[in-house]
Amino acid sequence: MIVWLNGTHGAGKTTTSPLVQQLMPDSRVFDAEKVGETLMDITPGLPDTDNFQHWPPWRPLVVETARQVLDYTGGILVMPMTVLVEQYWREISSGLARHGIPVRHFVLHADQHTLRDRIEGDTVLGPSSFRLSHLETYAEAARTWLHSEAEVVDTTHLTPAEAALRIVESVKN
Repeated sequence: MIVWLNGTHGAGKTTTSPLVQQLMPDSRVFDAEKVGETLMDITPGLPDTDNFQHWPPWRPLVVETARQVLDYTGGILVMPMTVLVEQYWREISSGLARHGIPVRHFVLHADQHTLRDRIEGDTVLGPSSFRLSHLETYAEAARTWLHSEAEVVDTTHLTPAEAALRIVESVKN
């Protein structure tokens, strides 16, 4: 099974995913951003883009990597990854379904003010114009398709540990 933690930058995916993993026996964290980083390291580079998710190989490589890891280890993959383009989510989720891999899709949500404060106050990554630029894209996806495709966990007033516990309790039920 895959527990996919979606949501925009600052919602708490990276912080929450290892906490979910610790609460779920036989689980591992797989950050699909590493697949994108691998593609970014190809030289000469792939066609210019502002987001590696726009490269067509990224989506099937995420599916195939997750499938291979689950075939090898079994258990559960906790995958913290923002996917805000509906077509890309459909490609990934249908690819996983074709391999018989169940997905529990969660969106970690916070209000725009909270997200902005978290991004601007990030002491690990520092403030990021790239991350801030995705707030409106997230809001549009949330309004049009994303929140209806997942279980929404509002992290505005939750600690990462509280969010992780809600996710794990939902998966168990």
